[in-house]
Amino acid sequence: MRARSDCAALVARGSVRINRQPTEKAHARLRTGDVLTLPLHGGVRVVRVLALAARRGPAPEARLLYEDLGDAPVASCAEG
Repeated sequence: MRARSDCAALVARGSVRINRQPTEKAHARLRTGDVLTLPLHGGVRVVRVLALAARRGPAPEARLLYEDLGDAPVASCAEG
């Protein structure tokens, strides 16, 4: 994602899941430990929130706030 508006559009379409539950609220509250599922670049990205930032910061700082679960087993799409 390049812009906050791109992210908000994904959420508004119901394409983003928080803890396996679809959300249409761009203002949905995240908590440490939440798992986000995002459709990106023709695939799916799954990340776990490790910490929340007090302010917006540079990308290298942001990368420390989440864990990429891309290699973790993902439930079948048929379970949905």
